[in-house]
Amino acid sequence: MHAPAAEDEYHDDVFPYVDAPDDGTPWQAPADLEEHLYELSEADDGYTYLRAIALTGLYRPVRVDDVEPGSAARPVLTFDLPDGRRIAQMYTAGVLPRPHPEVVYEFVTLGTLAAELPDDIDLLVVNAATPCQQFFMTTDEERAVWADLHEDHFAGDGLHDRIDTRRTGAPRSPTLLHGLACGAHLCFANGDAWNTLDWHGAGYNSEVERLEEWWGVHSREEWLTTQERLLSREVSPWYWDFVLGARTSLIEQFGPRVDPELWRQCVEVTLRNRVFESEGPDAPHKPGDDPDLDDFVATLRGLVGKIIRYESRFRADGLLPPDGHVRTVAAWDIGRASKMARWGRGARYASHAELETAIERASGAARATYASWEEFSAGYVLGRCLHFDEEQFGDWYTSVLRAHRELVSDPDSPWLTVPFK
Repeated sequence: MHAPAAEDEYHDDVFPYVDAPDDGTPWQAPADLEEHLYELSEADDGYTYLRAIALTGLYRPVRVDDVEPGSAARPVLTFDLPDGRRIAQMYTAGVLPRPHPEVVYEFVTLGTLAAELPDDIDLLVVNAATPCQQFFMTTDEERAVWADLHEDHFAGDGLHDRIDTRRTGAPRSPTLLHGLACGAHLCFANGDAWNTLDWHGAGYNSEVERLEEWWGVHSREEWLTTQERLLSREVSPWYWDFVLGARTSLIEQFGPRVDPELWRQCVEVTLRNRVFESEGPDAPHKPGDDPDLDDFVATLRGLVGKIIRYESRFRADGLLPPDGHVRTVAAWDIGRASKMARWGRGARYASHAELETAIERASGAARATYASWEEFSAGYVLGRCLHFDEEQFGDWYTSVLRAHRELVSDPDSPWLTVPFK
């Protein structure tokens, strides 16, 4: 079930409509792709225009009624020209409008259009009613060109691992920008624009499938639950921060250099005492009294060593300063909460108001927990590694390390343009 639509979500911008400047000044395109397409449309270079969209893909509008469960094929929205020709409209990501309750946008490649665009469509228009619009015939010869360009240039993950900053349409609120920047790691990995609330993501169907495959979310109710658990930092195992918190307590007592064995002892004693206090005098308190508790204690003692080894690698790779350590992995849930809000909006499980509220809460949680983007990032990376990497220092680590380095150095990065505090 989709989120109930508020009255202000019904707007006139069902399809993009962007005026060119009246005074002859160059158009401020929302992103590099649209700027390039604007230049090509001005030069009437249709072939190079096609090559550019073959690389990125397009989005096509679909009526919400046609994507509800049980619906048949999702028909292409078309318009008839006065001369009787039928036209279909497609768009690039940067010009997509605010989500509308009655229309969603689905991702489509130029190769798919070549094979599946209905034969009764005579014209394809890309980015209609914008300064970078371009018309194409849909003859067999044209479709053959589309198919060849798709084969030569499209790669599903070719636009991943990059910083994409929209030049127009970003929210003005510093809190919203900060909350959006909390999801920068995932935006980088997926090649998503980090600073937009008008979220269509990878297309409606892909956003729904993403939530189903990675999160087990199949409905609005499940999205609401998952979003709240992330914002409350209840998705990651509680004992990760329990172990880190034991070291923080020792640092407060004895200074920054904590003996690993003292840390392990602190973890074990604190855990056993908590079990004893919560379950009363008959609770197992000594080693050997409860094999399950003993196994869990051993796991947490082992986690101390795992964290020490990860932090040593982090220092060598510049994720932490020479004397730095991670206080909390809260960023792993907070960063994902920032993106979960957008994924929920893309799947239409979230209203716009719910999206904004979740983004603002992510910002507040990050600022209450960390002092800088670098510290936030180190917490995020450790959480991800504890979740997925198993001390392999493989792609789960190297890919997020690459993202960290770009996010703390690229002039377009939100972490260099949005103050943390």
